Amino acid sequence: MGGEKYLIVLGDGMADEPREELDGRTPLEAAATPNLDRLAATAELGTLTTIPAGYPAGSDVANLAVFGYDPARYYTGRAPLEAASMGIELGPADVAFRCNLVNILHYQGHGYMHDFSAGHIGTDEARIVIQALNDELATDEFRFHPGVSYRHLLAWRDCPAELAALTLTPPHDITGQEIIGHLPDDPSNPLLQLMLSAQMVIHRVPLIREKQEAGEETANAIWLWGQGRKPRLTSFFERFGKTGVVISAVDLLKGIGICAGLEALDVPGATGYLDTSYENKAEWALRALADHDFVYLHVEAPDEASHEGSLEKKIRAIEDLDRRLLGPLLEGLERFAGYRLAVLPDHQTPIRTRTHAAGPVPYLLYDSGVPVSGAPCYGERTAAAAGRHWPAGWEFIDRLMQNQ
Repeated sequence: MGGEKYLIVLGDGMADEPREELDGRTPLEAAATPNLDRLAATAELGTLTTIPAGYPAGSDVANLAVFGYDPARYYTGRAPLEAASMGIELGPADVAFRCNLVNILHYQGHGYMHDFSAGHIGTDEARIVIQALNDELATDEFRFHPGVSYRHLLAWRDCPAELAALTLTPPHDITGQEIIGHLPDDPSNPLLQLMLSAQMVIHRVPLIREKQEAGEETANAIWLWGQGRKPRLTSFFERFGKTGVVISAVDLLKGIGICAGLEALDVPGATGYLDTSYENKAEWALRALADHDFVYLHVEAPDEASHEGSLEKKIRAIEDLDRRLLGPLLEGLERFAGYRLAVLPDHQTPIRTRTHAAGPVPYLLYDSGVPVSGAPCYGERTAAAAGRHWPAGWEFIDRLMQNQ
């Protein structure tokens, strides 16, 4: 397709707080980001609020907003968006739950959330676990669906409304904390029974037993959360008259794209972690723009580093995004007649707390045909100093697509 191209490059959880060991800078400000800084010199900078008041500070709510959908109108939960990516059909009374494979530490009669990712369990190993859960626990009501690494789903057919409305805690919010206060209170709750039964099933999986006996960290439990019914989004083409793709290793992002009528691409080497193939993501984005108008390119690595509490890994993830993804992407974009590129996080993920926060996030909006007076670098403070703020962050997409 000819004409101008539109891109969003989203560094998940890239925004953070000033750090004493960085002389008061944030990881984004301290990272070496020559491509971002070069763009910032002639780009519009500002901030937007992606988490409306009263909503959880999750990637589901935040990315819905960045895609241009008001969470107050469209948000039903995280898991049904992932179900769309995985091709799981949900009926009007069905509910999907996010099912993390986790590692729970048992100590003196108490359970603690040791690792919400089960040591970033490999997808092949995880599929063996999910198959075992289905073999022993699946019924006409409940079925487990394998995803990627530690991220999987449970579908509940004809889920009662009162159970669909339960408040369930994301496991990455309670790393190192006792789990008892975050489990369903009612011992007869089917979700609690599934979670307890799953521990026994997982313990009997031969591969898991071998890894545990070797002292390796792996899955020993499931954690159910992020539930919801199937959402109904107005298509991206209906709104803007543009076709597009979403590039991500994460089913949540693919699911939002699919619900919006975009094509979700499976990029070789995309992992959702620090070892993801930035180069392949850039190459596939450029290929997609030969036939489409819009690309939503998501990078999960900064968020994962924050959840681990690793400053070193977060800075590395940001620098890799700049050098290994933006570098080749910007070079390849020169072949098109013109483009508008937005770079931003979906939400803050401070290393201090290891979880998401709802504050404003910095954006950079570059128009290849209309350079403006920007800032010497891209970061939280230069974006805030620009004085442009979008309190309804879902309206920012109109700015990118030149509707405002």
